[in-house]
Amino acid sequence: MSRLTKCHNFQDFRKLAQSKLPGPIFNYIDGGSDDEATYRRNTSAFEDVNLVPNVLTGVKDIDLSVTVMGQKLDMPVYCSPTALQRLFHYKGERAVAAAAEKFGTMFGVSSLGTVSLEEIAKQVDTPQVYQFYFHKDRGLNRAMLDRAKEAGIKVMMLTVDSITGGNRERDLRTGFSIPFRLTVGGVVQFMIKPAWGLNYVFREKFSLPQLDQHVDMGGGATSIGNYFTEMLDPSMNWNDVAEMVKYWDGEFCLKGVMSREDARRAVDIGCTGIVVSNHGGRQLDGTGSTLEHLAEIVDEVGKEIDVLFDSGVQRGTHVLKALSIGAKAVGIGRMYLYPLAASGQAGVERALGLMREELERDMRLMGKTSISQLSRSNLMFNGKHK
Repeated sequence: MSRLTKCHNFQDFRKLAQSKLPGPIFNYIDGGSDDEATYRRNTSAFEDVNLVPNVLTGVKDIDLSVTVMGQKLDMPVYCSPTALQRLFHYKGERAVAAAAEKFGTMFGVSSLGTVSLEEIAKQVDTPQVYQFYFHKDRGLNRAMLDRAKEAGIKVMMLTVDSITGGNRERDLRTGFSIPFRLTVGGVVQFMIKPAWGLNYVFREKFSLPQLDQHVDMGGGATSIGNYFTEMLDPSMNWNDVAEMVKYWDGEFCLKGVMSREDARRAVDIGCTGIVVSNHGGRQLDGTGSTLEHLAEIVDEVGKEIDVLFDSGVQRGTHVLKALSIGAKAVGIGRMYLYPLAASGQAGVERALGLMREELERDMRLMGKTSISQLSRSNLMFNGKHK
């Protein structure tokens, strides 16, 4: 626990996670696609936007609550759905969901999650989203929607920027895959982190309960690598998604929107939300940062649907900048995965606690008492108001 209490920011958690995880698994979290230019730009872009505080505004109590896609959150930061969480810590989604509930915020369950959405729905009362991919098998798509509805999921989130896997060269070098097909160097990395191996071998068997009838973890039918190339449908189009939106008949969000034209189409087919996201720089390298695309998307559809935001967020000030541009809430991924790997639920709680403290402190320093008071008048872009 003493090492955890010395973690005060994103980089501290990252270093602690690196000390706990075998190299191939750490690099799976840590890496991006191709040259990782978009991955780096997602965070560095925040440096081009400056906060402009107001003073003497009589700030006392701070209200961080927001309502997103019909869900009331106590803070404007939620835990984005991410895959394979029990690879990073044996409690995986259970730990993250419990931490999210403690802080009154939203948590996402991935179709590549390692704990069933039904179990999580019974475990916590915090708002949930269910993230899934579009499969060639239309019957499977509808079955996944039906299953989520039966589990009580309120918000459906379709990832649209992953019709094929990104070129993640760190994983290619180590041989990381599920099931494991490690290079010699990758095997050595596992050997020098025996504590992780003991948990993996002697704890609950690793599985993908959302897809256990479709992905053979023994490597027979398919693996995670060719799940993307064999089962997902690259021909997915707007008509396909429109049918799913109608079938779900509830809060439906597209994750991975990066243009105002696509945002407009999302409105036209009946979506109630979008996530401005480039998958944390893990898919198409060479795109702009999500922050650079946010304003035009908010201007296009922000009054009609809820615009959420993720990728590259490491600080409370990053969150305030995105909210000031017009995002309704901000998702984090690596920012809770490193703490999860470092110390399970306690790590995620410390990360969310630090984030809440940063947001409250920075809101006071900005002279704001509620999220609704944030606007672009509180920002300067490259030295100019926008």
